[in-house]
Amino acid sequence: MTIIEELKQIVGGDAVLSGKGERMTYERDAYPLEAAQPLATVLPSTTEQVAAIVKLCVKHDIPFTPRGAGTGLAGGTLCPGGVLIGVARMNRVLDIDLRNRRLTAQAGAVNVELTKAVAGDGYLYAPDPSSQGASTIGGNIANNAGGPHTLKYGVTVNHVLALEMVLPDGEIVTLGDKTEDTNGYDLMGLAVGAEGTFGIVTQATLRLVRQTQAVRTLLAVFGTIDDATQTVSDIVAAGIVPAALEMLDGVIIQTVEDAFHYGFPRDAGAVLIIELDGLAAGIDTLAARVRDVCTASGAREVRQASTPQERAKLWAARKKAIGTLGRLAPSCVTQDCVIPRSKLPEVLRAIAGIGAKHNLRIANVFHAGDGNLHPATLFDERDPEQVQRVMAASHDILELCIGMGGTLTGEHGIGVEKRDYMPLLFPAETLRTMSDVRDVFNAAGLCNPGKILPTSHGCSFEFTPRGGAVAV
Repeated sequence: MTIIEELKQIVGGDAVLSGKGERMTYERDAYPLEAAQPLATVLPSTTEQVAAIVKLCVKHDIPFTPRGAGTGLAGGTLCPGGVLIGVARMNRVLDIDLRNRRLTAQAGAVNVELTKAVAGDGYLYAPDPSSQGASTIGGNIANNAGGPHTLKYGVTVNHVLALEMVLPDGEIVTLGDKTEDTNGYDLMGLAVGAEGTFGIVTQATLRLVRQTQAVRTLLAVFGTIDDATQTVSDIVAAGIVPAALEMLDGVIIQTVEDAFHYGFPRDAGAVLIIELDGLAAGIDTLAARVRDVCTASGAREVRQASTPQERAKLWAARKKAIGTLGRLAPSCVTQDCVIPRSKLPEVLRAIAGIGAKHNLRIANVFHAGDGNLHPATLFDERDPEQVQRVMAASHDILELCIGMGGTLTGEHGIGVEKRDYMPLLFPAETLRTMSDVRDVFNAAGLCNPGKILPTSHGCSFEFTPRGGAVAV
């Protein structure tokens, strides 16, 4: 009996995708520069099926990789020649406990659906990546996803209470606890952000927060990127912590306006979307303070959304911004480095220089409040020469950010894209320790191999652009 036949016995014939076209469909995530076809994609419906698939892969010494919606931007779900375990059919909200402000959902549940499930009762799930309309909770947990409201509410790990997980040997375990505080080692915290290298999350218990009494959403318009980025530091220095503080540059403003006609000023160098929330008492005074800071820092105009519809338009512009860049080029690589807020003006100028050096157009839309940059480099992936220039520009951007005291990722993960840059951040001893920790969970190295750690520290595959893998 072949491995494909054995997989079908576990999940049924319609849940095993192994045809040529089906393998191509799952050969990549949203990172366009690398691809690797799996042997098969399997779509289980239960934790027990996931465990059975893992045990079968271990029996046959075949690598396996978890996948949610494939919205990842670092190649974290590439699975060359292995079994891709897709959790898209495990998408149910299992329990809502409003009294204790928590919710339990399967790993394939879509982020925004969690808030929809409790919005009528005045609650929400705070982490809100821009892909929240498609990305799954399992993927959010794997990469410790953030989003615009990270500035005030924190990233995914701050909202996870417990995980059900299938370990790389097929054992089903629960990490964490549904209570607010647990004893012993924080194994759950270790698993969040491990990019599926410690096991496959199948369900999670998540913290809910109350919707705030009042929200004010402002759009500050600037003539230059320098003025906009300096204003970010000025707002925080004034003792104000917005719920969200996002920046869009002139390129993004143009494409968003072309796509949606929201009334954005086409001649602006940059805009800031600033959201404040909290008690109704005092929020208008706080909004006035933010207006004053923006004006003093060079804003030529500060608008305030006066209706829920206007607020929704501002956030739609931000969340759909990267997609509008398809009007300018067929492909883009979106980086995810993090720098100190105070370095924003300097780094944005340097990124513009990198674009000019490599003859590439780079647009910027990012979480300005916490310095999480998302420079989007535009190109045509069908042109090998352009691909090489994009890779060189990405190298320069990452080295720039690290040199400024930053780090490689804020929410997209390391994946295959940035694994070989890890030695720029960590000495060899630290990387060996990371490898040792991974081996405690993943001793055989079959669970999502080739991710996070550079290949010299035990990765199982060398990935190559647009094709397969070479065993090492």
